[in-house]
Amino acid sequence: MAKGQELYKKAKKIIPGGTQLLSKRPEMFLPEQWPAYYKKAKGCRVWDLDGNEYTDMSYMGIGACVIGYADTDINKKVKEAIDNGSMTTLNSYEEQQLAERLVKLHPWSEMARFARTGGEAMSIAVRIARAKTGKDIILFCGYHGWSDWYLAANLSADSALDGHLMPGLSPAGVPRALKGTAFPFAYNDLKTFEKLVAKYQGKIAAVVLEPIRNFYPEGDFLDTVREVTKKEKIVLIADEVSSGFRIAVGGAHKELKLEPDMAVFSKALGNGFPISAIIGKEEVMTAAQDSFISSTAWTERVGFVAALAMIEKFEKNNVHRHLQKMGKLVQEGWGKMAAKNGLKIKLSGIYPLGHFDFEYDKPLVFKTLFTQLMLERGFLATTAFYASFAHKEADVKRYLKAVDASFSIIAKAVKENKVESLLKGPACHSGFYRLT
Repeated sequence: MAKGQELYKKAKKIIPGGTQLLSKRPEMFLPEQWPAYYKKAKGCRVWDLDGNEYTDMSYMGIGACVIGYADTDINKKVKEAIDNGSMTTLNSYEEQQLAERLVKLHPWSEMARFARTGGEAMSIAVRIARAKTGKDIILFCGYHGWSDWYLAANLSADSALDGHLMPGLSPAGVPRALKGTAFPFAYNDLKTFEKLVAKYQGKIAAVVLEPIRNFYPEGDFLDTVREVTKKEKIVLIADEVSSGFRIAVGGAHKELKLEPDMAVFSKALGNGFPISAIIGKEEVMTAAQDSFISSTAWTERVGFVAALAMIEKFEKNNVHRHLQKMGKLVQEGWGKMAAKNGLKIKLSGIYPLGHFDFEYDKPLVFKTLFTQLMLERGFLATTAFYASFAHKEADVKRYLKAVDASFSIIAKAVKENKVESLLKGPACHSGFYRLT
């Protein structure tokens, strides 16, 4: 992996932060050892710049490639779109087709707008909600991207966002005038949610939440959030950027019986091609016309074509059921391998987006060692597994065999108190760090 690390060292000198996505930084996986760059990918296989082949049993394009890398059927449609012109002065008709398709998948919705990334789509949704209500404050639950409206929560308390996926997110550069416009509450924490609603009654534009990520809703959590937002005339936005197309054809909110006012999709929607969607009820979505929301790149054809092809393949193959099956095999395998080797781990996440944590002091050291050992065995792996249609039972079987071998080494190191000494480089990062 010499070429990848050498190139990454150069990149850090000319690209602030080293990469465009924090979650793809090599320091988040295996500092000084992670391959960093790929030359080609297919299915769930990735080849680095040195020609090494790996099976990706980690994030599959940070959750974007739900079908698999370089899918033949989707790529065929995309190539046709490129050959026929992906950008002109006129609009691509696939834009209307995708809007119609998404509204049909979600009968509560009536209109759709499009962008290219999850973060900007969330900003658009929040803008529309504020335009609709004429109010400023946003209550949120979960991780919602890099935008000012979200990071503003850390202007009031620099750790406000720490429990919402990624700790240490810095609000540097966010106008301090936005302080007091965004407030978090934890998933399943109705007490905090209701306190915030009462405190800022009449000033709240929207409640933004991920319908599901690591845990299923408890009791009447989602029902109460919906009931309160309706009563207070607050726009309810379901952030399906990560959860969409994992446990249902469309949004996870369908399976959870939640009817929001708006829903946002990206990642899996294009199977790796840039596309995001904001769908919603007409009475809310028409407020988009009262605010200036417009971009040339949002009209580019490839994203629409890729999304239509992804949905078609997803429905035809019941992909969400396959994701559940593969994810369950992996999660159960983690538990069995840990028990077999006497390791203490904690499982979390829905099956298609599974996670585990080492329950020891210095968990990042354990996580780094696991990644190191798995890489040596030909797997891109961390303490998470995002299932794709390209993953087959044979892949899971090989992976779990490697997990068993890695857990065995870690368990032996625990007994001998030498886990950290087995690392060939620094421990991985867990959140936002400024690279020097």
